[in-house]
Amino acid sequence: MAIEKVNKNNPWAKFHGPNLGYVIEQYEQYVNGTDSVDPELTELFVKWGSPLSFEASPFQENIESSAFVLSNAADTEKIIKTVKLLDDIRSYGHLSAHMNPLEKQDINHSLLTPEKYGLSKHDLQTIPAKLVWKDAPENIQTAFDALNQLQEMYMGSLAYEFAHVHHIEERAWLHQIVENGSLNRALSKAERSNLLKQLTEVEGFEQFLHKTFVGQKRFSIEGVDMLVPMLDEMIREGVEAGVHNVLIGMAHRGRLSVLAHVLEKPYSKIFSEFQHASTKQQEPSGKPVNISEGWTGDVKYHLGRDRLIDGSSAIRTRITLANNPSHLEFVDPVVEGFARAAQEERHKAGCPEQDIMKAFSILIHGDAAFPGQGIVAETLNLSKLKGYQTGGTIHIIVNNMVGFTTDSHDSRSTRYASDLAKGFEIPIVHVNADDPEACLAAAYLAYQYRVRFKKDFLIDLVGYRRFGHNEMDDPAVTQPQVYKKIVKHPTVRALYADQLQTKGILSEEEAAQIQRSVQEILQAEYDKVAEKKQATTAEVKVPEIIANGIPSIETGVPLDTLRELNRELLKWPEGFNVYPKLKRILERRETALAENGKVEWAVAEALAFATMLKEGTPIRLTGQDSERGTFAQRHIVLHDTETNETFSPLHRLPQARASFAVHNSPLSEAAVVGFEYGYNVFAPETLVMWEAQYGDFANTAQALFDQFVSAARAKWGQKSGLVLLLPHGYEGQGPEHSSARPERFLQLAAENNWTVANLTSAAQYFHILRRQASILGTECVRPLVIMTPKSLLRHPLTASVGTELSEGHFQTAVEQPQLGGKADKVKRLVLTTGKMAIDLATEIESGKEKRNLDEIHIVRIEQLYPFPKQKIEAIIQRYPNLEEMVWVQEEPKNMGAWHYIAPLLLELASGGLKVDYIGRPERSSPSGGDPAVHKKEQERIVQQALRIEDPADSQKQEKVLVTS
Repeated sequence: MAIEKVNKNNPWAKFHGPNLGYVIEQYEQYVNGTDSVDPELTELFVKWGSPLSFEASPFQENIESSAFVLSNAADTEKIIKTVKLLDDIRSYGHLSAHMNPLEKQDINHSLLTPEKYGLSKHDLQTIPAKLVWKDAPENIQTAFDALNQLQEMYMGSLAYEFAHVHHIEERAWLHQIVENGSLNRALSKAERSNLLKQLTEVEGFEQFLHKTFVGQKRFSIEGVDMLVPMLDEMIREGVEAGVHNVLIGMAHRGRLSVLAHVLEKPYSKIFSEFQHASTKQQEPSGKPVNISEGWTGDVKYHLGRDRLIDGSSAIRTRITLANNPSHLEFVDPVVEGFARAAQEERHKAGCPEQDIMKAFSILIHGDAAFPGQGIVAETLNLSKLKGYQTGGTIHIIVNNMVGFTTDSHDSRSTRYASDLAKGFEIPIVHVNADDPEACLAAAYLAYQYRVRFKKDFLIDLVGYRRFGHNEMDDPAVTQPQVYKKIVKHPTVRALYADQLQTKGILSEEEAAQIQRSVQEILQAEYDKVAEKKQATTAEVKVPEIIANGIPSIETGVPLDTLRELNRELLKWPEGFNVYPKLKRILERRETALAENGKVEWAVAEALAFATMLKEGTPIRLTGQDSERGTFAQRHIVLHDTETNETFSPLHRLPQARASFAVHNSPLSEAAVVGFEYGYNVFAPETLVMWEAQYGDFANTAQALFDQFVSAARAKWGQKSGLVLLLPHGYEGQGPEHSSARPERFLQLAAENNWTVANLTSAAQYFHILRRQASILGTECVRPLVIMTPKSLLRHPLTASVGTELSEGHFQTAVEQPQLGGKADKVKRLVLTTGKMAIDLATEIESGKEKRNLDEIHIVRIEQLYPFPKQKIEAIIQRYPNLEEMVWVQEEPKNMGAWHYIAPLLLELASGGLKVDYIGRPERSSPSGGDPAVHKKEQERIVQQALRIEDPADSQKQEKVLVTS
C-alpha cells in the first residue's frame, strides 16, 4: 500500500493502521539518528519531546494490522505512548509484582503508571482496545481495560521476564500463553482439596519432625512448601505424556519432604533414620530398609531415591532424586548426565540415537547458590551443545531470600537470584510461594515450554525460611527484622485453607479433618519404629567383592581380528578429502600390526575401542579436543578439507554392535566431569571416558572427584566405571600442564574405590581399557584414573608389537629386563612409574658406558592403586642380596606418589632393606619454568637412580639447581 503524502495541516487524517506502522518505523529511525526520516515527520517528532523506545513486540504488530482510522495527530501520539506503556508492563511488570510473601508491594509502580507516559485515564478510555491489543479478550473494550488486565497478568503473584528471549516465536508464544488465560486453569473442588491436602501433609510432616526430634537437623521446606505440589504437577504432566524418566537434583533444603511426598519414601523409614532404629518394612523392590545402600552411608538429607509410577499407557515412569552432598549445585551436571543417558539408545552401531521426549530433568537450586556457584553457569552452558543437550531442563530456585546466614545484598550483585539465566536466554517466571494456584500455573508453563521449544525454563519460587539454615540455628541473630515478620506470618496451608473457606469451596470442618487425618498417619508411622533401637556396629566393612579387587581378566584379541578391524579404521567414504598430511600419518598405521610393525598409543586406543564395539560395549568419549586429540594423536573424527563434513570410522564399523559417541567439550571441567559421571551411573553398561586437555585441568573438577567419583559407592552404593584420562609428564615446559596431580587421586584412594594407573606401553593401555569394559555393570566395577602420556605418545619405547595386544592381560607391574643378568648381584630395586620409567629405559638404551648396572633391577608400577603388593613381594624374594629399595619419580617430593608409596615400601622392607627417595626436592610449584634447569634436574635423577654418578656429586648438583 502506498503511503499518502503527509498533509501539513492535518498530517494524520488519512493514516490507516499500516500507515501508522510506517510512522513508528520512521520514529525508530529518528530516535536512532538516521538521516532518512521524512522532514515533516521529524518536525512532529521534535514536538513530542524525549524519545520513546519501540522494541519489536506484538503490540507494534497490532497497530500495523489495525484498520482503525485516527482522527488527529494528538490521538496518534497517545496511541503510540499507550503501546509503549503496555509493552513496558510486559517487559518490566515484574518490578512491581507481588512476588514476595513477606512484603506488600504497590502495584502502581511509578515507572509503569499512565501519568509517567503523559496519559490520563480519560485518554485510555477513548482508545479502542483492539487498536493496541489485537488479541484482547472480548470483555476488554478500551485501552484502560487493557491496562488493568495486563497489570493483573504481569504484576500479580506471577511475574515474567521474557524480554531477553531473542527468538521471536518463543517470546510471542510466552506472551500469548500468559495473556490468553490458559495459565489460569480453573481447579475443581477435588483438585483444590487435594492441593490443600498436599500442603497439609508437607506442613504436618515438618512440624511432626520438629517437635519429635528436637534440635536435629532437617533443613525444612517450610516457607516454600509449594515446591512439592509443583514437582507433582510437572511429574504428572510427564507421566501423562509417556515420559520414561524424570530426573531430579536438589540440595538438602526441603529434601526430606520431597523424599516423603514426591518419591514416596515411607515416613517410618525417615523416622528410623532420625533415631537410628530399624523396621521390618521393605521397599517396593523387596529390599530391606537400610539407611543407605553404601557401606559407610551418609546423612539422611543427602540421600536419593527412585520411584516407579504406572502411567495411562503401558509405560512405567521412573522418578529419580539424585544423591547429593552438601556441595549444593555440583549435582546439576550429574543429573543432566542422567537425563542424556536416559534419552539415548546405545545398542546399535553408529552414533547413539537420542529421543529427548523419553526423559527430562528438574534442577532445584538455592537462591544464594544459583548466582554464587560457578558450576551453575557451566551447567547452563551445556544446555544447547550437541554432546550435552537434553531437550530442556526445568530449573526451580527455592528462594528463601537468604543464603546460610547471609542477606541477598551480600551474596549477589544482581537484582534477582535468577539473573544468571538471562545470559542463556532462559525464560523466567517469578512466583509468590504463598499463592498455591499461581505456583501450579508456573509449573504448567515451564513444562509446556520445555515440550514445545525443547529448551530450559526457570521458575523463581519466592518464599522464606521459617527456621534458620538448620533447626539448631537461631536466624534472628542475623535477620532480626525479617524473622519478626516470619514469626507472625501464617503458613501457606493456613492461607490456602482460609481462601477455600472464604470462597465456600471447603468448609472449616473439612479442612480440619484433613489435618487430623495427616497427623494420625504420621503418628502411626512413628509408632512402628519408636521402640526399636538399632545397635551400632563398631566397624564398617567393605563388601567382599570390592575388597578382593578386580580379578585377572584375559583381554587379548586374536591378531587376525585386530588386523581386520585396523583395516576398517583406515577406510573413509569415496570422495572424502582427508587432509594430505594427516592422510600420510593414517596410512602409516596400515603396517602397525605387521610382523615388524609397532602399535603406537593412539592406534592401541582405536583398536581397543573397535574391539569393545564389536563385543557390544557402547562407548562415550568427551574432552576439550577429544575428536582430534590434544596432541594431534587420535584423529578419531576426520574433516573433509573441501566441505568440512566429518566422518568417524567407528560410526561405520561393520562389526560394531553398540554405539560410539565422541564429542569435543566446552572449556569446562567440573560440569563435564559431573555430566559424564552421571551418564555412566545411569548407563552402567557404557564405557564413559573424560579426557582432560592437560591433566591439571582436572583441578577445577576436584569437588566432583572428592564428593562423587571417589566416594559415592561408599556413601550411597552408587556404582560407576567412569574413566579419567589425565595427560601427565614433566617436559620442562613450566608448572602448568606438567602434572595431573596424581597425589590427590592417591590421597583419595581407599577401600578399593578406584584404580589409579600410570602406564608405560600402548599394549598396557589397550588391556586396561578392555579390562575396564569387562567389569562394567558388575559388582566389582569402579572408576579408572589414568595418567596418560604427552611426549611419550609417539615414543618408540612405549610402542608395542601386535602380539602384546593379542596375548595376555593388563599387568599391574612390569619388570624391565635385568641389566646384569644375575639375581645374586642385584643390590638395588628401583621402583618407578610412567614417564620416569621411560626416561630410565632411554638412558639404558643409549648404550653409554655405565657403572654398577648389574646391581640394579627396575620395576615399573603400572597400577599405583590398588598397589600390587604381592607381586612386588615375590620380586623381592628373588634377590637374596638386595640392600635397598628406591622410589624414583619426576615430581617434587611432596607431590607425585612418594607420600602414598613410602609406607608401602617400608612395610615391604620389613626393616631389612633401606628405603629411599630419588626425585626433585619438595616444592610449592609442580614444575620449573626453565627448560635447561629441568633437563639438568632430570639428568641428575636418572643418573642417581642408575648409580652413574657419585651421590655426593648429585647432592652438590641438586643444591646448585635449587639455587638457580
